[in-house]
Amino acid sequence: MDIPVLEVKDLKTYFRTQRGIAKAVDGVSFSIPEGSTFALVGESGCGKSLTALSIIQLVPGPSGFQAGGEILLKGRPITRLTEHGKREIRGNKVSMIFQEPMTSLNPVFTVGYQTAETIRLHRKKSAAEARAAAIEMFGKVGLPEPQALFDEYPHRLSGGMRQRVMIAMALACKPDLLIADEPTTALDVTIQDQIIRLIKELKDSMKMAVLLITHNLALVYRNAENVCVMYAGKVAEMTSTDELFRNPMHPYTVKLLRSMPGYEKRGLMLDTIPGSVPPATNYPVGCRFAGRCPREMAGCATIKPALAERAAGHFVSCHLHDSSFMSKPCSKPIMCEPDKVPPAPALNAIKKPLLDVRNLKTYYTVRKGLFKRVKGYVRAVDGIDLSVRKGMTLALVGESGCGKTTAGKSIIRLIRPDSGEIVFNGENIASLGERALRPMRSRAQIIFQDPYSSLNPRMMIKDAIEEGLKTLKPDLDRAARLDKTARVLERVGLAPEMMHRYPHEFSGGQRQRIGIARALAVDPEFIICDEAVSALDVSVQAQILNLLKSIQRESGISYLFITHDLAVVEYIADEIAVMYMGKIVERGTTDAVFSNPVHNYTKKLLSAIPTLPPGMSWKLPGKM
Repeated sequence: MDIPVLEVKDLKTYFRTQRGIAKAVDGVSFSIPEGSTFALVGESGCGKSLTALSIIQLVPGPSGFQAGGEILLKGRPITRLTEHGKREIRGNKVSMIFQEPMTSLNPVFTVGYQTAETIRLHRKKSAAEARAAAIEMFGKVGLPEPQALFDEYPHRLSGGMRQRVMIAMALACKPDLLIADEPTTALDVTIQDQIIRLIKELKDSMKMAVLLITHNLALVYRNAENVCVMYAGKVAEMTSTDELFRNPMHPYTVKLLRSMPGYEKRGLMLDTIPGSVPPATNYPVGCRFAGRCPREMAGCATIKPALAERAAGHFVSCHLHDSSFMSKPCSKPIMCEPDKVPPAPALNAIKKPLLDVRNLKTYYTVRKGLFKRVKGYVRAVDGIDLSVRKGMTLALVGESGCGKTTAGKSIIRLIRPDSGEIVFNGENIASLGERALRPMRSRAQIIFQDPYSSLNPRMMIKDAIEEGLKTLKPDLDRAARLDKTARVLERVGLAPEMMHRYPHEFSGGQRQRIGIARALAVDPEFIICDEAVSALDVSVQAQILNLLKSIQRESGISYLFITHDLAVVEYIADEIAVMYMGKIVERGTTDAVFSNPVHNYTKKLLSAIPTLPPGMSWKLPGKM
């Protein structure tokens, strides 16, 4: 029998905290044979990334420690190695692509030096050989002008380019095991497809094992042979990928799958999971999904379910599949959620345009030399036309660097455009000065991609929301501002008392809700959503999309939705504009563009989307 590349046996990774021991990873077991991809999925806080850090022996210390279990790499126990032995394995036999490349790349050294350093250390190459190998790998991951890029620093690259540099570094030494932690979250669908294809080619040619950590379930379906669904530090369900998508047995898995947006769910509210993952210091005694589960029974919170093989190769940790538990009196249902998702309330769209953008141009000056003379221009937005009707959603899609975000910031006048017209509610705001723009600021707002970086870490949430009210609604007194803040937090699903917390005390999904609350507080007619849901778990993403749709139907707000996630576009957008190299290359209704794309670039984008077969639906286990 072949020895698996990786075996994880009853892994326990704990942290010492002021609130007690946090059981971040609490008894996880799985194995990955060579040439196979194993996917770990689940919400943020479930322990996926810490499982990966435990495997590569990079658990943050001194508070973090391995409380039990074994990790075997080709039969060799990693945890028993000396620190020198672990360093020999990291980056050589086991490589990891981290989720956030900017925090993983050293800002002091060029990206080429950092990649070549890995090759020199582990493959014993000369400086010239390491440079050539690094440049070759940059080309393989699709980086433009790899020779010139070798001498660039991380801060001069886009997020997508930095991620590709990280992937090049991870693959440079041809490891036995590649751990990919959300490797394509920040990437466009075309680059995502390119990177996944590259990883698959190297996996097949080198018989490399891949541990894929992602919240993109369609990506899992298309690329992984086996999958493990984690929840609150434990395995909720584990089986082959085909079996999981055909017959999910755990209610948590079903809810994750039903949270996915897509064309077939247009007109429906997305299924969501109420609440959040319990803190690792305070797990329920019994099933850790109790309290959020639509099939919860009286004994679920107090009796621990066993992870058992409920079908051939299909392991599930749920009382619904335990005949001995189901025969007990405590198996009486507490709540029972219906299988059907309610339709979204109807929207009476107003045909009149709220926003008309005509021949908009925004250029950036390129200056070089000692005297910083003008050497040219970057045509970020090069003569685009857009129209957004009242109460409707226009999606602006395209690859990184095509000018989407610059277009959005120009429209809302966070960047001054060079020429063109921006007609908002009948008034051309393109050339207005800052004072004249003030009244428009309350009517047009923006939700940024990363809410954490857009929130002042020293300001409580109430102050962040009140800041806009003080500036744009000066007639409101302090009591009225506090009342408005409380009401807008309730509107986005947050408790009013949370206004006295700081940004770091919230999860990513909650911070995104705060960003939406801040935008809504000044009663806008138009909101630009700049990658507002791209980095969120599928369950949190569903909550945010439902929230945005509900707000639109209640108040008739118009959205310009800037995104590279075309599954979200299919679900939420009424019309689409496809942008390429500063220009709009195709525009039309969602139905028309997705069913009959005309431009070759649009066809390329749509063909790169990882999708599930049509007609897939999932029912919650257990009786109604």
